Amino acid sequence: MDWQPDWGLRARMGLTMFLLFAVYLFFIAGLTTVFGGGASSLLLVALLFGSFSLIQFFYSDKLALWSMGASEVEREEYPQLHAAVDRLSQQADLPKPKVAVVDSKVPNAFATGRSPSNAVVAVTTGLMNTLDQEELDGVLAHELAHVKNRDVAVMTIASFLSTIAFLIVRFGGQMMLFTGGGRGHGDDARGAAGLLVAILISLLVWIVSYLLIRALSRYREFAADRGAAAITGNPGALASALMKISGEVDKVPDEDLREEAEMNAFFIIPLKSGIVGRLFSTHPSTERRIEQLRDLERETATA
Repeated sequence: MDWQPDWGLRARMGLTMFLLFAVYLFFIAGLTTVFGGGASSLLLVALLFGSFSLIQFFYSDKLALWSMGASEVEREEYPQLHAAVDRLSQQADLPKPKVAVVDSKVPNAFATGRSPSNAVVAVTTGLMNTLDQEELDGVLAHELAHVKNRDVAVMTIASFLSTIAFLIVRFGGQMMLFTGGGRGHGDDARGAAGLLVAILISLLVWIVSYLLIRALSRYREFAADRGAAAITGNPGALASALMKISGEVDKVPDEDLREEAEMNAFFIIPLKSGIVGRLFSTHPSTERRIEQLRDLERETATA
């Protein structure tokens, strides 16, 4: 395997982590001010954020599998899938990750886990029914490249911050509507004003964290495609898989796509619909990815 460290990806991950840390501090400081601004408020917010962060970091693989309805599978259940992951993990010089399957007609795959030693690679039944073995190898190698590049942990942390901010915006907005927007007097008005400030801070944090996720995710997909080509030595197979997956996703009913869209940043191909979905996609276009893989295929052929 001709694996080359991707320093561009590493630099982007380092910058993303630094910016996320700054956003994290801003989020804590802002919410602390809303809740009174004292040492006790700071301690409470810091403990809540720290606890949720640790849970997300150490149990991200289980949370991701649970949210997708994925189940870990044994070799006896899917012998070909396990054999492929075995072989590709050896080629990638990685410990074999756990293998999970999602019972879904949407053809897709994702990797999760905070490190190579506790990673999970998951595929949908729709993916296995859509691709031939070489194409499936390309997709599995793409997910293993994410594990080897260690970008899954960074995406997990970024997604956690975005999720917390989004929940505050969503439920805070519902509470404002339910209470009439704070049109009362005294403590009620002050409480509503504090809630509105928390919502605005959370909205800003959500936007910033989303943009960081989007910027990093687009580059990391190119890096994982190149990694898959290095692992398999067959960039054309992944290009063919991307074409098939993209075509099949376009045929899936919208209700099936909505069920899984929250994991978009982790999928090999995002679930998108319409101009807005493409504009705010966390992935580069499939056409650009295929073009890169075809270039790598030509380089491999002439080497």
